[in-house]
Amino acid sequence: MKNILISHEQLERLTNQVKETKEEGSYMSKKQLFTIATLAYKMWEEMEDGEQIEDWMESKIAQSEQSIVAVAKEYMYNEFNEKGGMDKLGFDDLIIGM
Repeated sequence: MKNILISHEQLERLTNQVKETKEEGSYMSKKQLFTIATLAYKMWEEMEDGEQIEDWMESKIAQSEQSIVAVAKEYMYNEFNEKGGMDKLGFDDLIIGM
């Protein structure tokens, strides 16, 4: 499974967009995604390179990653198709990862 990397500036822009967007039909989803993103980033900042965590923690992180990736792929695929496919895709629409 590939990791998706975002810069600190991208995270700030994302969190600002979430805060500024009027919460419509997916109020809980947006709030939950904001919580996941901010807590995951905070934990990532706090952890030292190579730091060991308990096995159950690693398992929960792996499960969470699989779940988020599955939802994000489906959501982005639907957004991509709604925008008209490759002909309408701009550089701001791309997610760059490893």
